[in-house]
Amino acid sequence: MMNGSSKPHGGEETDGLTFWVDGDEVVIPDSDGNLMDALRGYLGATSPKDGCSPQGQCGCCTVLVDGQPRVSCVTPVRRMAGRSITTLDGLDPDERSRWADAFTGTGGSQCGFCTPGIIMRFAGLRADGVTDPDRVARSLHAHLCRCTGWQTVLEAWDAYGKTPKPCSGEGANRRAFIEGRSHQAVARAIALGQGGFAADTAPVDALVAVPDASGGWAVAETIQEARRVAGKVQGRRTTVDAVPPLDAPPGDWDVVLRTAWVEPAYLETDTAWCEPGGEPSSPLANGGAFGAKTDSPVSDAARRLADEHGRTVVAMMSREDTVQTGPKRPPVAGGAMADGTGIMRVVRTPGVSDAINRLAPGLKVEEVDVAGPPTSITIRAAGWAEAVVLLAGARGYTGPVVSPDGAVAEAEVEPGRISVSVRCGDPLDATVLRSYCIGAAHMAWSWVTSESLAVDASGVVSDLTIRSFGIVRATETPRIDVTIEPDNDPEPRNGSEAVFAAVAAATWIHLGTPPDWPAGI
Repeated sequence: MMNGSSKPHGGEETDGLTFWVDGDEVVIPDSDGNLMDALRGYLGATSPKDGCSPQGQCGCCTVLVDGQPRVSCVTPVRRMAGRSITTLDGLDPDERSRWADAFTGTGGSQCGFCTPGIIMRFAGLRADGVTDPDRVARSLHAHLCRCTGWQTVLEAWDAYGKTPKPCSGEGANRRAFIEGRSHQAVARAIALGQGGFAADTAPVDALVAVPDASGGWAVAETIQEARRVAGKVQGRRTTVDAVPPLDAPPGDWDVVLRTAWVEPAYLETDTAWCEPGGEPSSPLANGGAFGAKTDSPVSDAARRLADEHGRTVVAMMSREDTVQTGPKRPPVAGGAMADGTGIMRVVRTPGVSDAINRLAPGLKVEEVDVAGPPTSITIRAAGWAEAVVLLAGARGYTGPVVSPDGAVAEAEVEPGRISVSVRCGDPLDATVLRSYCIGAAHMAWSWVTSESLAVDASGVVSDLTIRSFGIVRATETPRIDVTIEPDNDPEPRNGSEAVFAAVAAATWIHLGTPPDWPAGI
């Protein structure tokens, strides 16, 4: 039974909204809110996730309404009167188990935040008898999965009911930790959205705090009320073109590269909760957010506000908050010669010069102050990947890429296909390693060809919706083939960052090394 009130027997009139959730008849107070808030906030259903706060663009909150997939965050709850809603928890247990096996057996779920919504999309398609793989891929246009790069998600569709062996256990978890550089579990429960995310595990009576316009936090009993107090404005996509913020260094270079601002685009927005006098939950419950949450302010805010109010507080950023204030990889503008010499200008970021010079000692690094969002060296391969790409472009070929961890990757890009080989010690679990490498390859391809953020002259980010980030969709992603090479060194090392740099370089060379990114397809 859900947490809402059951409708009285006999059909008596009530003042609320009556509908069915996972087979239970519920009555909730009449509201002009959305279905996702009713499911999560009033009924306690945590499988629908809030990834875009709410823009209707990430698909994480997808449920079935009368059997049809519906993005619940933009579905008015009043329209649900008398209708039947099915969440992931309401699927037949056998069907739910088969989806969990399919996603863990293919590596189609990593952090697990987006997976419940995708499963519900797939469940709706299967119930309608859909078999066309192109239609399945197009259905993912309603979703964002930043971890997996889509291919393993589509493989999970094909694997449903074929009992693939799920990857799990110590080896899988350790490989996920190495690749994500943070705690990450690999299990059937993760594919079902049970990764222990802070917004799901916060006590039901916790106060909710959200950032306000003054730089502080608005605190209220519910997220809806807190957002009203904070004056949250729904994000928009700007019509202003995104341009690289740095000028290339003068010189007659063999190749020039200028990168734009890009958004890490992790799905679970920064959230932490804390009891008075306690320790806050981690905003990294399951997955590393590609390094972008390393210094998230939500944990300290939850601790301080809990002590101040004498109650448990959950501090939550919206999608707009993470885009405006979350760290980005530092944009660069470089020129290089085939002999490995050159100049790389980079937005000033602690540690970035050392990261570049470790792999490209022939590049002179010039750090430049630029108005814009914060940057961080902790984001996937920040600085050194750009150096690898620049030098590969100057040479005219990629060659093996050796990461700071000592992993080796090579990549080749041709029309419709990306081929990758990686050597990174003991694979521990080949399915997990392959999944991370496919995700990194997709991220690199997308970064070079399509991704950017418009940032105005004062440094304010203008692109605030998920679809404005430029992330390449499932139907636009080349086939990615991964070969895991044997390694004489048994010590496992992060392989996906080497793959990320190698694919970025190979993609740029494939496109003819145009100087400005995104370079187009």
